[in-house]
Amino acid sequence: MNELYLMIAIAPRGSARQFLALFARHNVAVTLSTLGQGTAGSQLLDYFGLEKSEKVVTFSVVTRSSWRAVKSAMQKELRIDVPGTGIAFIVPLSSIGGKKPLAFLTDGQDFEAGEESALRGTKYELLVVIANQGHTELIMDAAREEQAGGGTVLHAKGTGMEKAEKFLGFSLVNEKEMVFIVVKTATKNRIMRAIMDKAGMNTDAKSIVFSLPVTGTAGMRLLELAGDETDGD
Repeated sequence: MNELYLMIAIAPRGSARQFLALFARHNVAVTLSTLGQGTAGSQLLDYFGLEKSEKVVTFSVVTRSSWRAVKSAMQKELRIDVPGTGIAFIVPLSSIGGKKPLAFLTDGQDFEAGEESALRGTKYELLVVIANQGHTELIMDAAREEQAGGGTVLHAKGTGMEKAEKFLGFSLVNEKEMVFIVVKTATKNRIMRAIMDKAGMNTDAKSIVFSLPVTGTAGMRLLELAGDETDGD
């Protein structure tokens, strides 16, 4: 089965164009990029011959076969196995909100709808919402109405957004916000639906939402207590 994953790649800022070009050549054209800062100390940087620890973090949806091809290309062309050139890894996706966003995110990859992967029995899931900038409150208001907690926002730039009109019927701007919300698995579908209804494709936010399984948490006690109180009503 050709499962779906979120591919996360972290590379030196100066290598961003090379990574994005490599992804596009392997039909992974829809990518969100944001800036990061490495935490390596100066001695470690000197040891590996590095001058800066500024990073670019990219997020893309890939199939298993696409990941294998991209991984091989990164190792051969970008020498990603050499310290300091970057890292990449994948996390299984459990659901994507809507057939059109699914087609948009996986265009050109070998994937048949209905083959999404999941880790069974997880208590929490991470919702990832990709939206036009300036609509975080609309997204969070919709999520909180279904008992979601707080979220975390990253500002990102999208590539491959010109493909949206083919699948979604309208163009998307490149400047994006990524909202991360950890929710209970039991409430995930309700929260995703609320976001899609109130901040989805028919609104100015133009949100795409998908979820990833969470296998362990810390600091979720208040959300657990709130859930227990709701269950007891």
